[in-house]
Amino acid sequence: MGNIFEGRIEAIREMMREHGWDAVVLTGGDPHSSEYPAPRWKQVEWVSGFTGEAGDLVITLDHAGLWTDTRYFIQAERQLSGTGVELHKLRIPGTVSIPQWLGSYEFPLAGSEESITVAVDGLCQSVSSIYEIRSSFDGDRNVEIVSVPDLISSLWKNRPEIPISPVTTLGDGEAGESREHKLEWLRKFLMRKGCDAILLSSLDEICWLLNVRGSDIAYNPVVISYLLVTLEGAHWFVKKYPFTAPDEESRDSFYEIAADGVSIHEYSELELALGGMLDMEDMERIYIDPSSLNYHVYSQIRDNALGASLIEGPSPVPLRKAVKNSVEIEGIREAHFEDGIAMEKFLFWLDNNKDEGISEWDASAKLSSLRAEIPGFRGESFETISAYGENAALPHYATPEKGSAILRPRGLYLVDSGGQYLFGTTDITRTVPLGECSRLEMEDYTLVLKGHIDLAMAVFPEGTAGCQIDALARNPLWHSKRNFGHGTGHGVGFYLCVHEGPQDIRQNFNPTPLLPGMVISDEPGIYRESLHGVRHENLILVVEAGSNEFGLWRCFEPLTLCHFDTSAILPDLLESEEIAWLNAYNERVYRTLSPRLPSEVSAWLRARTRPIG
Repeated sequence: MGNIFEGRIEAIREMMREHGWDAVVLTGGDPHSSEYPAPRWKQVEWVSGFTGEAGDLVITLDHAGLWTDTRYFIQAERQLSGTGVELHKLRIPGTVSIPQWLGSYEFPLAGSEESITVAVDGLCQSVSSIYEIRSSFDGDRNVEIVSVPDLISSLWKNRPEIPISPVTTLGDGEAGESREHKLEWLRKFLMRKGCDAILLSSLDEICWLLNVRGSDIAYNPVVISYLLVTLEGAHWFVKKYPFTAPDEESRDSFYEIAADGVSIHEYSELELALGGMLDMEDMERIYIDPSSLNYHVYSQIRDNALGASLIEGPSPVPLRKAVKNSVEIEGIREAHFEDGIAMEKFLFWLDNNKDEGISEWDASAKLSSLRAEIPGFRGESFETISAYGENAALPHYATPEKGSAILRPRGLYLVDSGGQYLFGTTDITRTVPLGECSRLEMEDYTLVLKGHIDLAMAVFPEGTAGCQIDALARNPLWHSKRNFGHGTGHGVGFYLCVHEGPQDIRQNFNPTPLLPGMVISDEPGIYRESLHGVRHENLILVVEAGSNEFGLWRCFEPLTLCHFDTSAILPDLLESEEIAWLNAYNERVYRTLSPRLPSEVSAWLRARTRPIG
């Protein structure tokens, strides 16, 4: 396999020599800065063989490097072996980012020594990332950025097309707010900024604004498109429009959206619109978010005949979208109730079949089949991580359909999964003791759960950001000189992307405060290469916790309904209030779910949720 990727890298170097490029930068994203791109834009995977969700590639005439974070170190080392691609590690002490590396690298120059030419696929490179590359070069060397949309298309034979899938709309009763109201809110933002229009390219922002859902990207109910909102109207540039919609429901959805004052255009017509070739309102000042808008479209606005000024700043949509309304919150609670029933049925099945030689893939398929029985289920919210033993040491382990590990009645099994429902999105991780565990496994299991509980019990003042309470989940591990490399919490959408911002809980500085109505994950972990991995994850809702002379207070309400197995816990490592929280949570799970569970599952769950300590 290595020769395939070495050959592809060498073909890119031939392009570099032909055009006088010193470096090529390829990202793992798409024209919309999506976390999970459609197959068409999995360029890094096609070139290098790395299948992780976060990875960017730099190729020079004498070096090829892949940059990824701690979640994928083990996976990347395995997949890059024999390809000639070197792993560059991010989110560790001494990290050197791609811009920093380019700015200091001694190139075997194809061009002049005073100027470095960096070629990028401008469709898949954000404006802000180009700014970072430019600023990394000091005054002694100039850098020229060459944008080449679809840079590797000439090499990538049978490259997948832009996907087309059915489109549906959410009614006001399902979304809790009409698209007209959301668009009016956005226009008020434009007026405050003194702008005539805003161009949105992030797919979840567009789907939230228009109350639409699709399936253009696996696990993400989004529609590949751009949205231009002006003071007088809105223009949706989408691959499928009324006359070529793939089904009757999609056509009805498009007509419904158009009836609300949204003009629908073909996806490729965006460049015509930006060039002033379509009949639209005058736009002298267009607001853009450089962190999500791709460099190619940005250049089209900047350089074409439209003559508009670009006003740069963060999109207001993510924060507004992150604070769920009452209808969304009730839907999310329903989703977790239904999902919890599926999870408990699965764990009951697992407990009764763990001696039967089932595989990681068998377990994953069983869980998927249980979720599929739920009315309103629209698919998984991400690829299920079903990992036994040492495989769980890979935080984003990809479970193979053939040759996956067989579960044994000993050690730890980790399952990280979630569902997309018409009424909400779920994300849950449970680490399951399958039998006898080692002392180290039990220590890790307990300390990670201790960190999870400590964060879940947090009470904090108004204005607190996630980075300010991240240490609550890490402190139990730190006391034993243990740690984990990924973030502790990420935002979750409403029947949208399972990962959303702007809020998070991680060590990186992010000033976004945790606001009532935000949904976020609580998922500390620990990973020991060649041994085991542990992660405990619930979704939690930020809620009000009262006020006093010191101000307003916030806390968390657990949304996830699924018990934590207590058989691998070392009680001496838990404080009394942590044991009380765990017992109360497990009791709540039992009392909430047992009326809907089959009698044998209910009896099993009763035994599994008996208090400890």
